[in-house]
Amino acid sequence: MSNDMIFGIHAVKAVLASDPVRFIEVFVLKGREDERLLPLITELQDLGITIQEAGRKALDDKVDGASHQGIIARVRPGKQYNENNLDDLLATKENPLLLILDGVTDPHNLGACLRNADAAGAVAVIVPKDRSAQLNATASKVACGAAEIMPLVRVTNLARTMRALQDKGVWIVGTAGEATHDIYHSKLTGPLAIVMGAEGEGMRRLTRETCDDLIKIPMAGSVSSLNVSVATGICLFEAVRQRG
Repeated sequence: MSNDMIFGIHAVKAVLASDPVRFIEVFVLKGREDERLLPLITELQDLGITIQEAGRKALDDKVDGASHQGIIARVRPGKQYNENNLDDLLATKENPLLLILDGVTDPHNLGACLRNADAAGAVAVIVPKDRSAQLNATASKVACGAAEIMPLVRVTNLARTMRALQDKGVWIVGTAGEATHDIYHSKLTGPLAIVMGAEGEGMRRLTRETCDDLIKIPMAGSVSSLNVSVATGICLFEAVRQRG
């Protein structure tokens, strides 16, 4: 399944709102009279976008059996971001909040992190080109529309990008189990980037060493770690609370 397939009502709505020229064609479930789907189909038709009806099996096959909610679209790729776009993204807010993901390779987790970042008002999510999940249809569906709005910046050298952010006055906080203080006793105000590592191994050594501060989420139970997207949400919204 290539990057030019999106599915689910939220993802299709997000492209429709942000960049409708990306649509190539749309497939909808034959005979589905869904009150959430009908206005969407009408809007797509009004723009002159080709809509084809298909049976459930044909739709299921297109997305490898994923939950498509009766709508799948073939779209042109969205805007691609890299290091060169960071200055413009930082300029969009007075105290920008960024999320850096080091080694998050599961598209479900990437999609959920994009959704969290959008909800928290982050200006971008930064990932290394070589150690990150692709923004595929699965990530897009899980992101519930955020994948079509939140800039995903793929960088060649993560540590170098982090140093460039520090030179621009961005405070970089990494999450690590061995940190000596927790997120509730840390400075998460001003221009800020929060770094989350891969589940299990965490951040790479160079990424960890480049951070200005290391923090952890206090854990009371017997489980040693949280899912990365859950941990991301907790850290981002503690930053939102402090900045409020």
